[in-house]
Amino acid sequence: MQSVLKMALIWVVFLMIAGCSLALESTQALSQRCMEDTDSFLWEINQDRPKEFAVLMYDSFGKMGSNVEGGNTNQPGLLQQCRSAHGPTFSGQYCQVFLRQGTAQYFVGICVPDSCGEADVQMLVVYGRLQYGQMSLIPPLPPILVNDSTQEMFMTHCLSNTITPDASDITCLFVCCVMVAIPLAATLSTALIKWQRSREVSPAAECSCLNSDLNLYGTMKSNGSSSTEINSNTSEENGRDSSSPNPLCFPQRCLYQCLQVFSLQTTSQGVLSTSSSFRGGGLSSLNGIRVLSLLWIMCGHSSQFPVVNNLDNYKNWKNTVESSPLYVLSISGPVFLAVDTFLLLGGLLSARSLLGSIGRAEDRLSPRLVACYLIRRIKRIQPLHLFIMCLTIGLISLVRWGPYWFPLIDTLMDCKSYWWANLLLISNLLPVHEICIPWTWYLSLDFQCYVTTPLLVYFYRLNRGVFACVAGGLLLMTSLCSAVVTALLQLPVFQPSTLTSQNYVLYYYVKPYTRYGPFLIGILTGIYLTTKKDQLLKKKWQAAVGWFCCLSVMAALVEFAYILRETPTYPSVPHALYQGLHRQLWALAVTWIIVACEEGYGGFINRLLSLDVWVPLSNISFACYLTHPVFIILYIGLQETPIHYTDINFMYMFLGHISLTLVVSYVLTVLVEKPYLLIKWGSK
Repeated sequence: MQSVLKMALIWVVFLMIAGCSLALESTQALSQRCMEDTDSFLWEINQDRPKEFAVLMYDSFGKMGSNVEGGNTNQPGLLQQCRSAHGPTFSGQYCQVFLRQGTAQYFVGICVPDSCGEADVQMLVVYGRLQYGQMSLIPPLPPILVNDSTQEMFMTHCLSNTITPDASDITCLFVCCVMVAIPLAATLSTALIKWQRSREVSPAAECSCLNSDLNLYGTMKSNGSSSTEINSNTSEENGRDSSSPNPLCFPQRCLYQCLQVFSLQTTSQGVLSTSSSFRGGGLSSLNGIRVLSLLWIMCGHSSQFPVVNNLDNYKNWKNTVESSPLYVLSISGPVFLAVDTFLLLGGLLSARSLLGSIGRAEDRLSPRLVACYLIRRIKRIQPLHLFIMCLTIGLISLVRWGPYWFPLIDTLMDCKSYWWANLLLISNLLPVHEICIPWTWYLSLDFQCYVTTPLLVYFYRLNRGVFACVAGGLLLMTSLCSAVVTALLQLPVFQPSTLTSQNYVLYYYVKPYTRYGPFLIGILTGIYLTTKKDQLLKKKWQAAVGWFCCLSVMAALVEFAYILRETPTYPSVPHALYQGLHRQLWALAVTWIIVACEEGYGGFINRLLSLDVWVPLSNISFACYLTHPVFIILYIGLQETPIHYTDINFMYMFLGHISLTLVVSYVLTVLVEKPYLLIKWGSK
């Protein structure tokens, strides 16, 4: 018995020595200055009358709030209050400690001396130096709420008190400044040249010169695509002025024309016009469809982004909106269908544009014409796309972000490594966590689909039977791919829970082989509307049946999105069928609306979609799509406290984002987007 007690005593002493050694080792790993400053802070808050800096630091620590059951597990604390604390040899530094307790993952904001690095903070938390009396400054959540008392730290992150842009940030900001400065300088120069000519040139000569310049570079007509282009026949119509310029104007002609392309005097023309931009009339319903789809996407993003990490009642929100069709316009509903609408419009307008170019080129589909067709698309999307990318990279380094910014840092910082994928328009082919400016995946997908239009038009002109086989085969392949991927990976239908499903985005949501169906249907619709010789609908009963089927299909697709909202735990046939067919069915329903409106059977829906108010909004819709997530991220990233979900709060966020987006999008349209559209590359 004595030997057993002796052995037990030896083990106790050994464990005490090992524990002391470990604690000593951890203390030695802590930087000397961090240890001294932390001890000074902890000593101060134990005094009867602690100094103000200690009170501010202690008060800025995150503390547990109410409604943990509803999802309020994060404890952000007060970032700015922490930074305002200034001790005798240090200032307050805000850090986040990410913890796991049972199934709950959350972060706690703490305030430590700025002499401590992230490794020091880990040591302070793990080895319990952050103690106030007998109470830990980072207590675990009560077991009664999370069914587990064990608290595990898996990451720490400290927000720097200073702004330190690197070379890539400065380069991006410089590029943005140059892209904005050029049109502003061109505007001023154009005004000065015009004023100078009014003094030096006779009124008749000046009028002749200015008219020549305006005809060459200022006349804008639509080419049938979603963008506004220069009328390709302008130079022919005014060849008389180009070949025989007024002698008084010739020395300044080239400079003036180049300046005018970038000047606001030219780029602002027609942007706020309410006249339809589609050549030859018709298709006015497309303006309303485009704008309403954009608003649907913006509403979804306004709900989706704060839901990821900012809500203090996430579970309440999920239970409220996920199962209710009343919230069909929020992320709880199938907002993804609006993206399929855009793909349909892209296919329709791309086919219409290419067929129009072929008709103007003496009915020839030449490689040069295809090259010019693709170049027009690149200059349509890339200038503003790259501007937004550079602007976002610059904002990351300049803005003093709040505690809810951290989950988005890695995603947006990927721009510094994978910017080339955006330049080449292949970002959607990368793993989802590597996509620079995540919402621009659509531009890559759209361009990849756009490249297929010349091939399909070639088959259409070559042989209608071959064309039907190719189009049918592609439609079948994209449906099968979607269904098979969904079944094999057990993917959900898009719902709030889908945000945590990496496989859904990685293998399904952003890939061309699952999203090509609506674009293909758009190409078929564009070919039909461009080449038709007679109306499809001849009697009212046909239109009535068509509208009934269209609205029934749309309602069914929305309803099934709620019915199938649960993520399957096995290969699910209903989920696979829905994912394989719903995009094509939605595109066919929207196609019916376009055709019915075009052929005079749209009724009040056509009048609604053809309102003049949609035209100027449609003209800036591309800029709206690219800029609205920037405002949402700024709003979220600058928050110091969580957002509480109520319908009125989300409505005000949505309306605020729309207001800012519309104003800035108009500015970016005339400063960045339109100048490059007015540059003529290649022949007509």
